[in-house]
Amino acid sequence: MIRELDSVVLMRDLPEHGLRAGDVGVVVHVYGEGIGFEVEFVTGDGKTVAVVTLSRDEVRPIGKEEILHVRTLTST
Repeated sequence: MIRELDSVVLMRDLPEHGLRAGDVGVVVHVYGEGIGFEVEFVTGDGKTVAVVTLSRDEVRPIGKEEILHVRTLTST
């Protein structure tokens, strides 16, 4: 179950927000019983890139054995 303040992985590209599948965000709000999530994506220095409302099919929890990766933000 995904909860507020959990880190989640984006499952699809969102080019209109400059986001790619695999980007990591933090859940800032859970809608209903987990039917949707407000997720904030930030740069390494904490600048907000996007806050997006996503369905449960568009994000997943980070696995315990996964390693994070860094990429350069590209303009939209």
